[in-house]
Amino acid sequence: MNSPKTGMVAAAVIGLLLLIVAVIYFLEPASALPSFLPGHEAGVNKPHLKHGVLALALAVVCFVVAWFQSGPKPNSQSL
Repeated sequence: MNSPKTGMVAAAVIGLLLLIVAVIYFLEPASALPSFLPGHEAGVNKPHLKHGVLALALAVVCFVVAWFQSGPKPNSQSL
């Protein structure tokens, strides 16, 4: 497998994971977050919107990287 395609797939997968994390941050209160996610606080009943916005922004960046890597490659034979 060539490197650009591997990078494209990796960026897309990371983007999907970050999108899922963003949805979790938007929907779950801080007390219901999984303990491995930053922002887990016992007794807090509001969601961490800033964490969700950051995860969403990083997901968009990953999707843009994957999109640019999937574009046509320059032809070295053209003059």
